[in-house]
Amino acid sequence: MRLVEQARSIFAELGYTVEGDGPEFRAEREWKVVHVNTVLEAGELPSGTGKFHCFVARPEDADELERRLTSQNPDYEWAIIVADGEEYQVERAPPGPRASV
Repeated sequence: MRLVEQARSIFAELGYTVEGDGPEFRAEREWKVVHVNTVLEAGELPSGTGKFHCFVARPEDADELERRLTSQNPDYEWAIIVADGEEYQVERAPPGPRASV
């Protein structure tokens, strides 16, 4: 399964309405809108648009992505979901401890 399809499936299973096409989309549930990114251009993170951002990455890309986000300290809350086949794990989701599914 492609990463973008898996990301959409994860958010749909969590009860979010998914809007938009391509590697970046919006997931909305009740009052919360999450901007989801499955593919990042080298060295560029999304702007501060939106309060919540979630990055869906393969296991081999997650550590570097977390380092980039931590060092750039963007002006939004962010989380990383590591997707590996049919399984996924929330690698970082501030505030609070790590969680897995």
